[in-house]
Amino acid sequence: MTVSRDDSWDEEHDVVVVGSGAGALTGAYLAARDGHDTVVLEKAGRLGGTSAYSGAACWLPGSEVQQRAGSADSSQSARDYLTAVLGGSEPEKVEAFVATAPGLVAELEKDPALEFRLQPFPDYFDAAGRVPMGRSIVPLEIEQADLGELLALVRPPVERDREGLGHAEGAQLVGGRALIGRLLLAFDRTGSGEVRTGHAVTELVTDGERVVGVVAQTLDGPRRIGARRGVLLGSGGFERNQEMRSAHGVPGAADWAMAPAGTNTGEPIEAAVAVGAATELMDQGWWCPGIAHPDGSAAFTLGFRGGVVVDATGNRFANESLPYDRMGREMFAEPGHVPAWFVFDARSGGDLPAISLPPRSPAEHLESGTWVQAPTLEELAGATGLPADALTATVQRFNGFAEQGRDEDFGRGDDEFDRFFAIGTGPNPALVPLDQPPYVAARLVLSDLGTKGGLRTDTSARVLREDGTVIAGLYAAGNASASMAGAFYPGPGIPIGTAMVFSALAVRDMLDASL
Repeated sequence: MTVSRDDSWDEEHDVVVVGSGAGALTGAYLAARDGHDTVVLEKAGRLGGTSAYSGAACWLPGSEVQQRAGSADSSQSARDYLTAVLGGSEPEKVEAFVATAPGLVAELEKDPALEFRLQPFPDYFDAAGRVPMGRSIVPLEIEQADLGELLALVRPPVERDREGLGHAEGAQLVGGRALIGRLLLAFDRTGSGEVRTGHAVTELVTDGERVVGVVAQTLDGPRRIGARRGVLLGSGGFERNQEMRSAHGVPGAADWAMAPAGTNTGEPIEAAVAVGAATELMDQGWWCPGIAHPDGSAAFTLGFRGGVVVDATGNRFANESLPYDRMGREMFAEPGHVPAWFVFDARSGGDLPAISLPPRSPAEHLESGTWVQAPTLEELAGATGLPADALTATVQRFNGFAEQGRDEDFGRGDDEFDRFFAIGTGPNPALVPLDQPPYVAARLVLSDLGTKGGLRTDTSARVLREDGTVIAGLYAAGNASASMAGAFYPGPGIPIGTAMVFSALAVRDMLDASL
């Protein structure tokens, strides 16, 4: 949509931020902190999106937080690590990210609402620059009472949100809820910021070559909102839009994605394309195995502490302890790998020997058939349709590996990340034998934490056209933009960390400020 300067707005602000995840709220806070009239437009009724569901790991290397904890992390080691993992791609963005991260953390921690600590969690690749136990930071927990009326705006944990419940009474906000809650509190205290829920941005308004506002669909009809300085799209990807997934060849399914229902359906990305924006990486996502749920959804699954994963042939096809994105990529590497089956025994007392969010009880799974249980492997094979000879041979071979302490097929337990969740007592704690019936098989599908393809941007998060020119007034960060990480997921907190940094760089550019 193109308008002239004398067309009226329903409301006008210096900065319009679309979305309310960690990146969007970081940008909104920085703009409002410096006295600029800022509005956050959120499609849903609550704030935080997938960020609120997360563990809130922020991959923001080289900061005072790592230094306070005595970490071996540094900006140079992070630069080396990203260069090694990404194969030297996107060097300008990598440099902008690494150079900005420490100052951003320092700026955020100047606000008493924003406190961080180091969270031990290994990086995902054995590459130059990796530091022991990782470099991710997380926000401190926060009491619900500290947020007051703002608490009602923060999306609750995924297990409660999917059931239509709010925050558990008296519980602290931790992880992603703490991050969103703290950013919202800091934003609100500036006195220069406002939040609008139920505002789905479907169009961008231009004045010649510049984006000057948005059109948001609300329950009261469309609302035209002007942006004097710029529009920042921090609205997430399109993982919940099956039509867009299919059009761009994104593996998995919308129902298996971890984004809150009704969110992340890609309208802001399409609105930017409509005004000439280029896109990249549109077939990419942040992948993870997902335990299939009775209602057709899936649960983000990581930290396998036992069991084996087999495909339709009854054979293992990967190291089950791989970082979740790498395991997800193994799953869609061959059509027969999805759905897979996670096979485990009674050592876990009937519970899943892994972390799965949101959880469902074993009884619910067994009743619905998403899990099956049997006294022997042969009977388990019959219940799942797997070849009995192959499944029993797979388990026997794996048990031999557990006894000798070496996975000769896939190297499970060789890497620091493999051992991070391991609880075994044998020579290799990541290899736990399966020899205590009854046996259980849990259906495993390909889930994701979001798509990572989106609008092409530069080092200031400015949205670009196909010819590389800048669309003035339009910025994008997080999963609304094409990720700096390309087809890789270097470490825990990269999605949130890059979203926060490039949102900050967007605000710095649009306000001509410095961090």
